[in-house]
Amino acid sequence: MSNQTMSGSQMRVGLLVTCLVDLFRPSVGFAAVKLLEDAGCAVSVPPQTCCGQPAFNSGDRANARAIALQVMDAFANVDYVVAPSGSCGGMLARHYPELFADDPGLSARARAFAAKTHELVSFLVDVLGVTSVQAAYPHTVAYHDSCSGLRELNVSDQPRRLLASVEGLQLREMKDSDICCGFGGAFAVKYSDISGAIVSAKTACVEDSGAGTLLAGDLGCLMNIAGKLAREGSKIEVRHVAEVLASMTQAAPICAANPEK
Repeated sequence: MSNQTMSGSQMRVGLLVTCLVDLFRPSVGFAAVKLLEDAGCAVSVPPQTCCGQPAFNSGDRANARAIALQVMDAFANVDYVVAPSGSCGGMLARHYPELFADDPGLSARARAFAAKTHELVSFLVDVLGVTSVQAAYPHTVAYHDSCSGLRELNVSDQPRRLLASVEGLQLREMKDSDICCGFGGAFAVKYSDISGAIVSAKTACVEDSGAGTLLAGDLGCLMNIAGKLAREGSKIEVRHVAEVLASMTQAAPICAANPEK
């Protein structure tokens, strides 16, 4: 892996694993650690809970603030906070300052915390200057740009740059790669019919791309799309981009728990 030389002591990076990775796809967390360590970082995984996004999106500001304080305390002693998720990364980087904007005692702390928070692949490329990875994946892939990563953290070109260095990988850009997959956390539950229509359009684009694997940087999007593909009987594999970049694709592809439903 090629990266800029870091001066001084080794960079301390705290990994925000995220709830979905912890509970449904731990291999993504291990892949993230490998990528960060290969880039020269000293990685720690502090005790952690949810980032607070479900409470925040539901309007429960009191619990969202309480959770945010726990997260900021847990990651107080690292130089950077990195998440393999644009959604959770966006919560920390964009919405923590909003949560404490009216609190003079905590506003500056929340802004400083947000400034050291990054999505995984953008951190590798934009902060560490990584230009390539030592990985092989001899397959044709399509890439889905998740809403939060793209619109809140400007993650788009970075994963494509690193994927270009993966031996044997061919990227086929699909139509509407930057359009929502229909997940949106609680949105998929509250508005299931609308969500279903949106993900149907997304899987049609995935199929039309001719790729054998779909990649993305947000596990919520990936699980939603994988579930729909499985229910449609598709053979397309679905993986987190970190697994491919770290050459850790031993785990089975992401798929629906009950594809027959």
